[in-house]
Amino acid sequence: MKRGAVLRRQELLRVRGRSVAWVPPLVLLVGITVIDFNTAGELRMITWVVLVPGIAAAICGVWGTAVFAVLAVLDYLLADASYPNRYQSALTDFVLVGIGGVLAVLACLVRVGRERQMLHMRDIADTTRRTVLRPLPPDWGGLEHAAVYLASDVEARVGGDFYDIQPGPHGTRVLVGDVQGKGLGAVEAAAALLGTFREAGYHEAELTTVAERLEVRIARHRGHIEALGRTDADRFATAVLLGFPDDTPGTVDVIVFGHDPPLVVGPGGVRHLPPGEGLPLGLGELAADGPPPVIRVPLAPGETLLLTTDGVTEARDSGGRFYPLAAEVTEAVAADPRVAGPHRLVALVRDGTLRHCGGRLADDTTVFAVRRPVGSPSGKGRSQS
Repeated sequence: MKRGAVLRRQELLRVRGRSVAWVPPLVLLVGITVIDFNTAGELRMITWVVLVPGIAAAICGVWGTAVFAVLAVLDYLLADASYPNRYQSALTDFVLVGIGGVLAVLACLVRVGRERQMLHMRDIADTTRRTVLRPLPPDWGGLEHAAVYLASDVEARVGGDFYDIQPGPHGTRVLVGDVQGKGLGAVEAAAALLGTFREAGYHEAELTTVAERLEVRIARHRGHIEALGRTDADRFATAVLLGFPDDTPGTVDVIVFGHDPPLVVGPGGVRHLPPGEGLPLGLGELAADGPPPVIRVPLAPGETLLLTTDGVTEARDSGGRFYPLAAEVTEAVAADPRVAGPHRLVALVRDGTLRHCGGRLADDTTVFAVRRPVGSPSGKGRSQS
């Protein structure tokens, strides 16, 4: 049984915060009894009460199931005793009802135990996600931002996509990326990169130094995985590193590590940034020219940088067509320039991606939008932690 199904069932069986799981088995119990008393004596329906604890076992708790098991036996005895001797059921029917109630309680014990375990695992996954992708306060680092993360593995609830904002004395830095592969190995690599980014993004004055630190970190992480004898040590990560310098508020510095470059979305339309020349993190040793260059991009007031991962760019519909991200954003902004705001922009891309692929995500999906606040030229962060 999947955790999502457990939660949906619990929500459906609650009205105004109170459980109504007892209603279906009670209705079944009353219905069987009424039918039994209103049919001919030769047609005895009362033995069907064995179904009542079985239904309760599927939707009620252990004590609720036990109560219905007892009620089923008592109801059977009372209904059977009200008939003349020639219409009374055999002893085997009574035994059937009793055994059915006991088995229902045991089945409920197993079901409740599994549900508790699944919900506990869900809590662990949520905690892991909050640790890797820490919650970002509003206007963190003096930037307006919005993000949505959807794991392709709904059971795991966390994958290899990562993002963070790090304010510091040298401006605010942003990192968005995607670790190759899936599973806990990808989560480990993402956590390693984010840890380094949070330190280097704060302390290092040059954005290129932050980039170098990230490359060194993924190489060290791969060496550690190799030393453990694991077979998933060849991971790399595509990423985009942004720097919002305090001294030049009308610009943003961009370093691209084999990732799709951001889209710049503003009230006046959408423009593409040039593709970066850098290799993914983890493959830097193959680059002949060293670290990828820093691209300084002018930003007009109200322009937002939109970054996405493979879940968006590789989303396909039933005909195999990719999601037309730029075209859909351009059309939406032309119809309503307010869509360029981070929150509305992220919601637009999230809904468009899910609609395009029919809700079947082939990869982890991250949509991240960030901009300097409109009317705040410096965008200087309020905190540097």
